[in-house]
Amino acid sequence: MKRVFLFLATNLAIVLVLSVTMRVLGVEPYLTANGLNLGSLLIFAAVMGFGGSLISLVISKWSAKRMMGVRVIDAPANEIEAWLLDTVGRHARQAGIGMPEVGVFETPAPNAFATGMSRNNALVAVSTGLLQQMSRDEVEAVIGHEVAHVANGDMVTLALIQGVVNTFVMFLSRVVGHLVDKIVFRTEEGHGPAFFVTMIVSELVLGVLATMIVMWFSRQREFRADAGGARLAGRGAMISALERLKAAQEAPLPDRMAAFGIAGGRGFGRLLMSHPPLDERIAALRNNRTSS
Repeated sequence: MKRVFLFLATNLAIVLVLSVTMRVLGVEPYLTANGLNLGSLLIFAAVMGFGGSLISLVISKWSAKRMMGVRVIDAPANEIEAWLLDTVGRHARQAGIGMPEVGVFETPAPNAFATGMSRNNALVAVSTGLLQQMSRDEVEAVIGHEVAHVANGDMVTLALIQGVVNTFVMFLSRVVGHLVDKIVFRTEEGHGPAFFVTMIVSELVLGVLATMIVMWFSRQREFRADAGGARLAGRGAMISALERLKAAQEAPLPDRMAAFGIAGGRGFGRLLMSHPPLDERIAALRNNRTSS
């Protein structure tokens, strides 16, 4: 969950900064000063949408380290750190990728994530809770799962999909704002307040729909990463790790942690979850099923 959350949060922040900067510099108002130039607007939206997504991909390791307080293991200080480095390195060689950076972050919840701009420039980080609550075999399976994310190129694909949805959210929200301003409020010159209010509301609504698309993609990739972890560490260990996660999630989460629940949701909430329910992931492994 943290891998996707960190990317989305960074992407949103960068897009907002770029949007404000372009407005302050007068670039965006210039495009729509005398009517809506759809070609120019689409180019502008694509540059902004893909720009924010790609920048967030490039700085993903840097931002994840700071947001999560990851301590990178340069030289192992104890046996568990030496084992972590050896396990990640072994899985990376098996998966055919470069050695990722390896780190640990402080949280009692069992968790891990992988991020980075390419297969050979990645970070794999595990929580202290994961190391304390799981067996070595289970931790190895979780590491295999994260290495599989890197080997599958999930972060790059996520960035491209996010760039596409960013583009259409920015483009369509401005088109809707322009139509409401001109047709409903009959603004004759430039744009009135209705344009900006409608544009912001449209961006919020379309942003939720766009997030559903990105989350659907993320859920499908989780099945593939589980299968990758099973190949690297053994199917039994991967199933055992997911069952341990399920047991840890059976108790209600504190309010501040509810948004990070890994077990999945129901109804409308499920559409916004980055991970499928753990029962479905366990069943997929037991049935030897993968999703592409």
